[in-house]
Amino acid sequence: QVQLVESGGGLVHPGGSLRLSCAASGIVFRTYDGNWYRQVPGQQRELVARITTADYTTYDDSVSGRFTISRDNDRNMFYLQMNSLEPEDTADYYCYAHSPIWHTGYWGQGTQVTVSS
Repeated sequence: QVQLVESGGGLVHPGGSLRLSCAASGIVFRTYDGNWYRQVPGQQRELVARITTADYTTYDDSVSGRFTISRDNDRNMFYLQMNSLEPEDTADYYCYAHSPIWHTGYWGQGTQVTVSS
């Protein structure tokens, strides 16, 4: 059974930092790209950051320079380090693993991030 479990969300003041984690099980982890999406209620889910199986990373312009995506293939983990957080970063954050080999994708259940003073 495939599971992606996010953790690390919470309430933080503007300018603060959070580190989101995504624990994956039931997949051949190293064959999956890792993605972090976020969604504000009433809006579409948007891609924030991606890391490929070759560790190539891309970011949405709104988070470039503030967020860092990484992976640990030994621990089957994806991470999103979020610095200099802004109220506009408030959203539910979701981990999505996608395999360009197997053409399959799996979502986590999400973790809430609130940036407020």
